[in-house]
Amino acid sequence: MNGENTALLLIDLQKEGGTSDVVGMETIIKKTASLIEICRQKKIPIIYTRHLNRGDAIGLGNREPLNEKGEPLYYHTGTEAIEIMEEVKPEPGDIIVDKYRYSGFHESSLDLLLKGLNVKHLLIGGVLTDVCVISTAMDAYYRDYQVNLVKDICGTTTEGSHMAATLMMANWIYDIQVFDANQLCNKLLGEEYRVWASEGPDELQFTPETLRDAYAKLTVT
Repeated sequence: MNGENTALLLIDLQKEGGTSDVVGMETIIKKTASLIEICRQKKIPIIYTRHLNRGDAIGLGNREPLNEKGEPLYYHTGTEAIEIMEEVKPEPGDIIVDKYRYSGFHESSLDLLLKGLNVKHLLIGGVLTDVCVISTAMDAYYRDYQVNLVKDICGTTTEGSHMAATLMMANWIYDIQVFDANQLCNKLLGEEYRVWASEGPDELQFTPETLRDAYAKLTVT
């Protein structure tokens, strides 16, 4: 991984009211802002996805929740909810990819842009871990990008769902590396760092009773 073939991919860090239900969202945003700053220093491209639902309800996913007017409740294109949060907002030169389904790759320009940038390695964070993050990370793997999941700048509505989705990615993306944000910052700055790297399929098998213990193995000490 180096700045010439790496990009930071931030999933759906939007003003959408639903993100207020994400566990630890304030901390996620603070850590994301710190990582963005270092990526800017290192000239690593920063790419944001935005999830959109057309206000006229054309092209919505099956059973997308609607209001009394028949308009989407979430990520409505006629509202400010779709914009990136101020604390991590894009700067000129950053890339915004709009999407209409969970995965950032589904019928979007993301793959084309990454190939144009000669990106081989993706640093991935955002929300929701168990929906758009896991969908995008899996699709990245299917397209032969090497995935680096920054697990503490990801989040969802429950801690258990976040842990389970993270472990699914760790188990089934065979060349994944899982970072905490501060350790990834250390790596990018050329300092000593720690990372969890997959050694084989399904190595972090977990049950409801062992979920927390399995997740703890992703933090290398």
